[in-house]
Amino acid sequence: MSDDTLTISDRIQAQLDDLTRAERQLAHSILENYPASGLGPLSALAKDAQVSVPTVARMVQKLGFSGYPEFQLELREELKAKVKNPIAKHDTWAERAPSEHLLNRLTDAVIDNIRHTLGQIDPKDFDAACDLAADTSRHLYIVGGRVTHTLAEYLFLHMQVIRPKITHIQSTSNAWPHYLLDVKEGDIFIVFDMRRYENNTLKLAEMAHAKGAKLILFTDQWRSPVHHLADISFSSRIVIPSAWDSAVTPLLLLETMVSTVQNLTWGDTKDRMEALEDMFDQTKLFRKFT
Repeated sequence: MSDDTLTISDRIQAQLDDLTRAERQLAHSILENYPASGLGPLSALAKDAQVSVPTVARMVQKLGFSGYPEFQLELREELKAKVKNPIAKHDTWAERAPSEHLLNRLTDAVIDNIRHTLGQIDPKDFDAACDLAADTSRHLYIVGGRVTHTLAEYLFLHMQVIRPKITHIQSTSNAWPHYLLDVKEGDIFIVFDMRRYENNTLKLAEMAHAKGAKLILFTDQWRSPVHHLADISFSSRIVIPSAWDSAVTPLLLLETMVSTVQNLTWGDTKDRMEALEDMFDQTKLFRKFT
């Protein structure tokens, strides 16, 4: 993967293990309020991170930039991409759309998104998230927003079969504070928040975090503000040649999580599935051809 396909966040995360203590401190400071954190003067960034000006200059070069101005230019481009609405996004790709069929171009973009996303995910983090989602001693809350509620509903529908003690919350509903009444320390929140991040989702996450809940976040390559509260965070690349962002990569992660949790709880899950199928038979919900 060439560097020009990576966000600055991607580059920082890929090099964290090779940074000095001061550079790592700077990296975490940049990511804390990314990408806005690097838009001010070099001296201001150094002061905020409590590192020296030469440390910032050295770090910028390690990330592949000739200097701080080039670094800032890239951040500004990322910020533009982060706040684009659907119309603006359509105009961006339509003007330079190549002649190949959209099916091929979109498929290529999705495959590239998947490869890049998987390259950035630590399997240990994914396994830890699945272990938490499979822990039936904890209540599991699944939270989606205006668009991401479709991903939340998909996960909820499957988890509802796999395990008990599960609740689906839509952060756009004015009823969501009621759900927080019963949240206990150690409960799990799986939160979906992608580009055009929602204030309700952030407030819900803040209140759940304050009650001692553990947060698993599914977000995009620029990362939701919920990121700084999350115990585990998964960033998916979502850009495709469309006015809309792609849900394919996060859906792949969800289907993998469903399969993993199902395997971890298979004894109880099998019993629940059999009971559910028996109810389906009694209701004659589905046609049978045998």
